[in-house]
Amino acid sequence: MKKVGILCAGDTEFFPFLPYLKNDTVTTRAMLQFHEGLIGDVPVVVLYSGVCKVNAAIAAQLLIDAFHTDIIINAGTAGAIDGSVRLFDTVIADKMAYHDVAEDILTEFHPWMESVYFKPSAELLALAQDYSRSSEHRILFGTAVTGEQFINNSERAAIYEKHAPLSVDMETTAIAHVCHVNQVPFLSIRTITDTAEHEGIENFEKNCEHASQISAEITVALLKKLTP
Repeated sequence: MKKVGILCAGDTEFFPFLPYLKNDTVTTRAMLQFHEGLIGDVPVVVLYSGVCKVNAAIAAQLLIDAFHTDIIINAGTAGAIDGSVRLFDTVIADKMAYHDVAEDILTEFHPWMESVYFKPSAELLALAQDYSRSSEHRILFGTAVTGEQFINNSERAAIYEKHAPLSVDMETTAIAHVCHVNQVPFLSIRTITDTAEHEGIENFEKNCEHASQISAEITVALLKKLTP
């Protein structure tokens, strides 16, 4: 049975997983608490890393090196960029990029990418697409971008013009980056807390708990599909 790392950015995104977690054993590494146990019959390690790319990358590398996870799923919340994305829609990224990193950094230097976009596991993406057809939640597939800022309407147009993403957050691409160089399958599942119509940190704070619950429910449903 494959071991799955479930990596959230914040505690509100992490808490909905705890009721599903059996035989919870907590290990502290790099000031982070890793909860190791079972969700259904799937061995998992669940944690929140703290916000931003570096925190997410630290957690992802520890999941691989210290806990030997075979798969990493990034679960949590995001802001909408595309105007068709509504509050509490869930975006599962079919490609990911940084919106605040110069394009040649990843193509001319390590890890010598063919483009600026990281890709999820084809197998996990196919499982998610299959699940989406019967899910009670609205699930969208498209581009997600990552950068170290909370996006307001003044920044949306420039980001959309460059990448045409469905969503934006502060961690996804960093985790995808770590998984890419380690050849570990990855999937991102982010539920929307704020949009151009419902913008600002106050909407994120108001909607984060409900959005996090939806992301966790979708993630747990996909774990069941991993069970032989």
